[in-house]
Amino acid sequence: MSDPVNNTPVTSNPDPAKLAPKEVIAQLRTLRSQIDDVSPLSKEQRKLVQRRLRVLPPPVVEASISVIGSSDTVAQAVGQPLGDVLELQSDSVLWSLVADELRSFLKGIEGSNLVRRQQLAFIASQAYSFGSQLARNPVNADLVPQVEEIKRLKTLARRKKAPQNPPPPSPTPAPADDTSTAPKA
Repeated sequence: MSDPVNNTPVTSNPDPAKLAPKEVIAQLRTLRSQIDDVSPLSKEQRKLVQRRLRVLPPPVVEASISVIGSSDTVAQAVGQPLGDVLELQSDSVLWSLVADELRSFLKGIEGSNLVRRQQLAFIASQAYSFGSQLARNPVNADLVPQVEEIKRLKTLARRKKAPQNPPPPSPTPAPADDTSTAPKA
């Protein structure tokens, strides 16, 4: 079996080494340093590029590339030989595949971490429940302050937060002037 992207043989490792989060971060940073042009765009830059892309949809871009191949004069005017443009086009497609794979990878990591957080919440709930029951027995008096602190934190978490900037009080309406509202005769 071979990798369709670069035709290298793919070996299946039945038990690859599992990486800890710190190791994944280190490898991602190493990978990023090995790739050209991996600088994030600002929100404004991204909007500008996307706006420019809407002007020339992919079919128009592809048809325009064929014009470069049809005329050496056009290739010279654009300053790009057809081979370089086709390589740029191929790179664009391949990097789109990389981006899709990374998005899928990120969603997998986020999902796994969400499950971990759920497991932690379940374990914490059990610990509080068991601790509360054990704290009733005077033998376990050392648990009472911890259980009380958890109760206090749970109460704080349930409270609705007050608005940061309360709305200004509405002005009281001025008394109505009877002459201004009376119909004119």
